[in-house]
Amino acid sequence: MEGARRLRKSVTALIGLAIVVLLLVVAIFADVLAPHNPIVNDQRAMFSTPTWEHPLGTDQLGRDMLSRIIHGTRISLLVGVSSVILALFVGVPLGMVAGYYGGRVDRGIMRVMDLILAFPIYLLAIILMVIFTPTAGLIGTIKVTGAIAIVRIPIYARLVRGSVLSIKEKEFIEACRALGQRDPAILFRHVLPNCLAPIIVTTTLGVATSIIVEATLSFLGLGTQPPTPSWGWDLKANVSFIQSNAWLSVFPGLAIFVTVLGFNLFGDGLRDALDPRLK
Repeated sequence: MEGARRLRKSVTALIGLAIVVLLLVVAIFADVLAPHNPIVNDQRAMFSTPTWEHPLGTDQLGRDMLSRIIHGTRISLLVGVSSVILALFVGVPLGMVAGYYGGRVDRGIMRVMDLILAFPIYLLAIILMVIFTPTAGLIGTIKVTGAIAIVRIPIYARLVRGSVLSIKEKEFIEACRALGQRDPAILFRHVLPNCLAPIIVTTTLGVATSIIVEATLSFLGLGTQPPTPSWGWDLKANVSFIQSNAWLSVFPGLAIFVTVLGFNLFGDGLRDALDPRLK
């Protein structure tokens, strides 16, 4: 496959893929890799500088920062990937229906999408989390995931609609209609496969954006709630100690940076490999 061959030749894409795979391994085996329990307080080890026992030091409650960052990987990837998948399952069908049928259906769906896009992504995410009320544990993670998914639905709806508008005029679509195929079959068997390339690229880049939004919400106290490990919350909790204990903010920030960099590099590589205009 030409796209796969082009992807293998992209050094930046391979670096991004390696980072993403490493993050997935860390998230899956977090319980094994973490040297300490990330939520257990140790008053005897408060503000410990990086040592062999605590390679990234400890926070104001004596919790091991390395363990919190490792477990925070699981939360960030879970929210980032899940929110994108939810947005896909809603946005892609809406975009296909709007682009294929046009007329009032198109105008009605797109006006709703425009209404959502009228709000800046972070402002809308904050409003939704205020409405949902942040909570700790799995329920809190689900709320954050849902809020980010709602924000991203219009992106996929507009992307797919634009692709469908051009694809539905192709000769093979007219042939399918002439053969009596039903609209759902045409949409999912013939239209959707021809939209996959931009969807895949946007999805990969969208995970990075969702991770940033989750970290931002947690930093503002509206995302993942303690004691659940979260990079954004650790930044919020430790930013006041940045002058005396800089590592408490540096390492969570570095984790966010590396994660977003990995997904962006991989997404850029996919775009270059799958974009037919670059062949």
